[in-house]
Amino acid sequence: MSTLTRPARTATPAAGFWAVAAVFVTAMAFSTVPTPLYPLYQAHDGFSTFTVTVVFAVYAVGVLVSLLLAGHVSDWVGRRQVIAAALSLELLATALFLAGTSLPVLLVARLVTGLGVGMLSATATAYLHDLHRAHRPDGSPQRFEIVSTAANIGGLGLGPLLAGLLAQYAVAPLRLPYAVVGVLLLLGLVTVALVPETVTKPETRPAYRPQRVSADHGDRAGYLAASAAGFASFAVFGLFTSLAPGFVGGTLHHPSRALAGLIVFVVFGAAAAAQVSTGTLAPRVRRDAGLVAQAAGVIVLAVAVRTANLALFVVAGAVVGAGAGMLFKSAVGAVAAMAAPARRGEALAGLFLVSYVGLALMPVGLGVATLYVTTATALTWFAGVVLALLAGVALLGRRVRAAH
Repeated sequence: MSTLTRPARTATPAAGFWAVAAVFVTAMAFSTVPTPLYPLYQAHDGFSTFTVTVVFAVYAVGVLVSLLLAGHVSDWVGRRQVIAAALSLELLATALFLAGTSLPVLLVARLVTGLGVGMLSATATAYLHDLHRAHRPDGSPQRFEIVSTAANIGGLGLGPLLAGLLAQYAVAPLRLPYAVVGVLLLLGLVTVALVPETVTKPETRPAYRPQRVSADHGDRAGYLAASAAGFASFAVFGLFTSLAPGFVGGTLHHPSRALAGLIVFVVFGAAAAAQVSTGTLAPRVRRDAGLVAQAAGVIVLAVAVRTANLALFVVAGAVVGAGAGMLFKSAVGAVAAMAAPARRGEALAGLFLVSYVGLALMPVGLGVATLYVTTATALTWFAGVVLALLAGVALLGRRVRAAH
């Protein structure tokens, strides 16, 4: 049950909403800081492209484990307490990144980062929904939908941009980016302590159980369609946060860390911009526009990869990012609207769980493929698989419309 608990010296629901959004952006940015730095880690330890996908998979495993074990507990423990724990884990990961640059340290740091992100992503989304409702009880959910998804996706884009610029133009490229974001995380930990709690803790705490992956949230077909959309969206995000910097630096012969970070920022920036600019569209129209844009972007991506054209690769990233952003925004809005307040954290955790499976599975599959074929060929196969996924999402959407 969500009711506002506002002790003395805490922020108003309005201020708390924006404070949580800022913390959400910072935490998600930290999760993608290593993206443009992977080639530097490769040069330092001499590991392969496949190893990069293993490092990425370790992060995704951390997210999935955390979502399963803790992504839903804020429904009865409280939003603020879970977010504070998540930020503490990310600060621990910061310390690990600063302690060393070897592959074992990188693997452990990425695992811990994933554990923090898994706890935070669904909880922060539910927290923003609660604070929005407390501030505007009779208002449209549009502000929540735009801010929550833009904070998530926008943060993912800001991390590589900041890390790429610092790595290219400042000192200590494998340490300074983490130090800068670590300071912001510490500020976020202090800030969230001032935000009012929105969950009334039950007198008798429910028996703990891991997160259920259940479609029983008022609209089973709609929940399945939203989950499939999340899977497809995060599959392309996984590509650009794992293999894209290596492809740009290796196959396309542009080793600039700033450029690698900028390309990833373009993808996520386009996603966030599309989410904001389509806020007034009907949910069905936005979802269909996302499907079309993501499919078109994937086709352009395949052409760019086959022709080794950097400009076309950037255009493809922007188009596919915009499509994925619209598609994921529609998924979050649909799940938040259909779930009962007492199970909203659980419902969103399930959506993020399925989405992060897509984030992990597709890049790992690409990494395995690069052991046997060229990166360009593997990326072309990836495009075909994503197009098939999007066709499946469209089919599920049609069945939901027919059922209603």
